[in-house]
Amino acid sequence: MDTASARAWLLLCRAPGIGSASVRRLLEEFPDAEAAVAASASALRAAGLSAAQIDALRKPDEAAIASDLKWLAQRRCHLIACTDPAFPSRLNEIPQAPAMLFVQGDPEVLAMPQIAIVGARNASPQGLENAQAFAAELARGGFIVTSGLALGIDGAAHRGALSAGYTIAVCGTGLDRVYPARHRNLAHQIVDGGGALVSEYPCGVAALAENFPRRNRIISGLTLGVLVVEAARESGSLITARYALEQGREVFAIPGSIHNPMARGCHALIRQGAKLVETVQDLFEELAPALGTQRANDKRQVNGAGSKAAEVTDVGVLGALNDAPQTVDQLADRVGQPVGELQVVLTTLELQGQVAMTADGRYQRLRRN
Repeated sequence: MDTASARAWLLLCRAPGIGSASVRRLLEEFPDAEAAVAASASALRAAGLSAAQIDALRKPDEAAIASDLKWLAQRRCHLIACTDPAFPSRLNEIPQAPAMLFVQGDPEVLAMPQIAIVGARNASPQGLENAQAFAAELARGGFIVTSGLALGIDGAAHRGALSAGYTIAVCGTGLDRVYPARHRNLAHQIVDGGGALVSEYPCGVAALAENFPRRNRIISGLTLGVLVVEAARESGSLITARYALEQGREVFAIPGSIHNPMARGCHALIRQGAKLVETVQDLFEELAPALGTQRANDKRQVNGAGSKAAEVTDVGVLGALNDAPQTVDQLADRVGQPVGELQVVLTTLELQGQVAMTADGRYQRLRRN
């Protein structure tokens, strides 16, 4: 996108009172954003803008637009308009679709098959482990994992995906900042790892409470389906699930203990018709046909991330397991892996049905007949 075109889109983005719906309506009347912002007041009125909206277009915030253009001049920073072929087609189809996206990272991942993993910020250790293990297996199987960069389940999902593939974080702020601040390193890892940060908000937009429910429609809109790992009854993750249903996406939920308040949202979703998920295979059976020939692991094989993770899982851990149950510490000594990393691998193998945990917390390999 050249500077003149970018400036026109930014002017529309920055004009108070002109939202995505108004921008899309203008594009039905004018050939492009530049023609829309240059149109006469009478033409803009005929296109449905009010006097206040027209006045906002005539008095742009030049300092803010200059800041946006400076951000766009940086490496790996992009503005993708809804008229651009690079704009994700699935997102263009949803109600209240954004008119443009700010992207930091590789915009090509937006067109790849995605599944969202969302859940509670104050998740249980088991919930975090599940999110990370499911994300790693989905990424290894060819999906981009999309989430919201929040604490808890979101962060675990991004980290799991990074261990085997790519991930997208949809943010509720401008991309000149990271929220929460403690995920700044994670955000850098997502971009450096070949994924992307995405927002409909321009530079300078802070972490306002009303932004996060709105960004959830983008999380679900980009994806083929949404997996809710843990959620309380009033969790924001349920907003993402509701958007997914409205958009015709699949909704999945992992059940939990009846004593865990963070499982109640998932149980409510299952009662309402969400698909109950016990293993990652449940997701592949539902969504794998949608992968078609457009598989994300084409790029992943180039950098070797997926193949390396598979080698560690199959050869390192499975080879160290035998019919006699072993503790995590015993296995860690045998394979030379930190306990934290080993726990993720073991959970993944358990989801695949290749290992089982005994009643006393030890692991043993399952032999298939």
